Amino acid sequence: MENHKKIIGRTDKVDFSLLDLKGIDVKVDTGAYTSSIHCKEIREVGALLECRFLDPTHPEYNGKKFTFKNYDITAVKSSNGEVEVRYSIKTKITVFNKTYSITLTLSSRDDMRFPVLIGRKFLSGKFLVDPQLENQSYNLKSQ
Repeated sequence: MENHKKIIGRTDKVDFSLLDLKGIDVKVDTGAYTSSIHCKEIREVGALLECRFLDPTHPEYNGKKFTFKNYDITAVKSSNGEVEVRYSIKTKITVFNKTYSITLTLSSRDDMRFPVLIGRKFLSGKFLVDPQLENQSYNLKSQ
């Protein structure tokens, strides 16, 4: 059986339809295992997790409060070696006109240029990364 993996660049723009986010800048990071999204006002209310994605500095920010019944708490080791406990959610991501399931950890990425990091766990088996390329999926969509 032939395996046709799409070639994705080091950055792209993707849609998270369930989160009402379109054309979100992502950085493809083969050094990261998990994928994460910039998130504010994360809090547990009873058995629910509430948060808002991105923040008002992002043009795609919609200010909507999202509530999740199904979420996990996971330990993530950051690039500086520190272990941080984060919430994670399952949602859908659309890239190369195809929708996939993805697990995202919620983190404050205030100081980061890209609101979303896409890690190896999502990339594996689906994509090959070419660091010379950018916006492969987005360019396909806008043709």
